[in-house]
This record gives sequence, C-alpha cells and structure tokens, in this order.
Amino acid sequence: MSANATPNNQPPQWVHLNGKLTPKQDASISIYDHGFLYGDGAFEGIRVYNGNIFRLDGHLARLYRSVQAMGIALNVTQEALKERVLETVRANQHRQGYIRLSVSRGVGLGLDPKHLRSESTVVISTEQLSLYSQEMYEKGLITITASTRVPPSCCIDPQVKSLGRYINNINAKMEANRVGAGEALMLNMEGYVAEATGDNIFLVRNGVLSTPSSHQGALPGITRAVVIELAKELGIPFHEDVFTLYDVYNADEAFLTGTAAEVIAMVQCDGRDIGNGKPGKTTNCLIKGFRERTGTDGTKI
Repeated sequence: MSANATPNNQPPQWVHLNGKLTPKQDASISIYDHGFLYGDGAFEGIRVYNGNIFRLDGHLARLYRSVQAMGIALNVTQEALKERVLETVRANQHRQGYIRLSVSRGVGLGLDPKHLRSESTVVISTEQLSLYSQEMYEKGLITITASTRVPPSCCIDPQVKSLGRYINNINAKMEANRVGAGEALMLNMEGYVAEATGDNIFLVRNGVLSTPSSHQGALPGITRAVVIELAKELGIPFHEDVFTLYDVYNADEAFLTGTAAEVIAMVQCDGRDIGNGKPGKTTNCLIKGFRERTGTDGTKI
C-alpha cells in the first residue's frame, strides 16, 4: 500500500523516522537497535487537544534531560526536534490524541556503546490512546497496591524517563489487571508510596494537597507540574510529602495525574474507600482547571 492510499477514507499516516517522514506501514528499525535489544533509550508521551500540543516544550526539555543523564548523543537540537514533532502532527492531521517520541542510543549488537553507530534512533508517531473508560472518569478509579516496587534511585534515577525502567511498571499493571482494578500503586524499597504504574499520585488531607517527590521514586510528571501550578493559583495549600499506605487509606481525597490519564479521581485502594468513595471537591476543581488549561497552554499546530 502506498503512502497515498486511504483505506476507509482515512488520510495517509506518517512516522518521522530519523529525520524523515516515512509512510507508517514502511517505518521500521534495525533488529539491533539498542532500544529494542536492551531498552536503552528514553521517551515522551505528549497530548494534542484540538490542535494544541500541550506543554510540548516541557516534554522536550525533560527528554533532553533524560538523554543527557543516560549519556546518549542526540544529534538534533531541541528546536529542530520540535519542528519534527509539528511536521508529523500536521502530516497526519492529528488535532486530537497522542504523540509518542522515542529515542534509542543507536544500532549495534552488544552492551558496549562504543560498538554503536554514531547516530541515535529517533521516532515520532501519532495515535489515539484511551487509558480509562468514561465511567472511570465519572466515578473514580478502584486501585490496589502492587507487590512490584519502583527501582531505587541508586539504580535508576526516577527523573529519567527511560525505556527499560518501565518493565516494573508493566508488571505492576498486570497485577492490577489480574484483579480487575483500574490501576496499581507502587511503593519504593522503603515502603513509601512513590507513584502509580503510569501516573503520579496526589492526596488531599484537611484541605492540604500533597504528592511524593522524585526522591521517593516518582517521575516528575508534566501533568503533575500543571496540577501544582493550578493549586497555587487557586490558593490550595500544597507541599511534597512522604506518605505510606496508611496515609492513602485515610486521605479525604486522592487522584492520579499523567499525560495519558490526565487527572482522574482515585476512590478506593486495597478495598478501603478513600473519603466518601466518590471524587472529591478539590479533585473536581483541579480536573476542571486542567481541562481548561489544555486548550490554551501549548503549541499550536
């Protein structure tokens, strides 16, 4: 099928692969790509809302911090990579949905990076992604605590959004799936709450909003940062905190944040209702503020 083919009257789809727009059905990477072989790379998931790429600059800045920490030579400037993202979104007429930006160290067999080609692999694609059902957004998530822990920062720094790190998150998500839960919380090695499988967690207690810091194993999420900004604008007291499952079970409200998840209430954990078992006032206020922000804070296509 050519790039000009349009099955079911759909426009042709393109992938930006190593600096070039390529028809989606023809896009491929080497079987010796280090991302495929060893999970040796970094990535970002980005959202488009009605032609507005939300916090694109923030996502790109985090990507460049990740590859810097991993020692990956990304031979394209941040501004040039931004243009590649825009080019991909425009080519796919992608006004609403998900953007995936993946970077690997490069191509070559063996762990030693000195055997790799000099250029990293850079892939940009667009897709539709629905993480939770509409009912879950209306009623809130039922969650469990996974037995799978987040890796300690002495092994993998949680600030690095790396490909290989997420095998633990996938295992934790499978634990949730096995018992029919919407999501799973993950603890660090000390037993403190770090995050969910793909989201940051926030608690509301006595009118105060809190969330774990990256020192506890939490990824410094883009949506997390937006919620913190909104809380400050709305006059909601906020601080980063250390908390255990006891604190989760006894919170007045709880919610999760992430690029794919957006902001969603968490109403039960491990069989315990959180608050009254319904999305709370502060949670709904922040959800409303976040949805309003997505239409104005970003890069227009």
